[in-house]
Amino acid sequence: MNNSWEFLSKFVEIKTPWLTLIGEKIKDDRGTILDYWRVEKDDSLIIITQYQKQLIFPKKTFRVGIKKATLDFAGGRVNPSFTLQENALIILKRELNIDSQDLLVLTQINPEGFIINSAFNNQLLWGFYAQINPDVKLDRTFIDSTYNVTEEDVKELLKELTCVQCRTILLESIYQGIVATSQKNGIEFN
Repeated sequence: MNNSWEFLSKFVEIKTPWLTLIGEKIKDDRGTILDYWRVEKDDSLIIITQYQKQLIFPKKTFRVGIKKATLDFAGGRVNPSFTLQENALIILKRELNIDSQDLLVLTQINPEGFIINSAFNNQLLWGFYAQINPDVKLDRTFIDSTYNVTEEDVKELLKELTCVQCRTILLESIYQGIVATSQKNGIEFN
């Protein structure tokens, strides 16, 4: 018996501006032929944005799939025509009206993309941290919420932040010590 999975054929491919839906015939490791559906999407990029001693959030976005607006860090789809850093700068301009000259720091959090639901799609999640120059005057019409970078406020933020991608990038930035609270160097996970 052959113990490897085998691609047999593609029976449908539907392309849209947001995603491509693909139906395939796959033979599993037991010889069973399956109709397998998957989605190909552009990668996602989330930016943890800090201004002075606060994390800042753009206006809430209505999420059609859950039928409500959610609190999210600045983010969006990665345009493969640009570098990840260029994508981050485009997103910061679009969502927070922040230009590259307004930044003290723009650093990539994860050097390899985090896999999102690999059984169903090919999408990766990239994270960046942006620290805005404290002398820059922010356009408050672009900002929905701010949270102080303290242990207490970040714990409150985690109660409000339901987007798993935003939570992942925030927790990774805390774990790496990129975002550190003012009471301790990071949050204790207990």
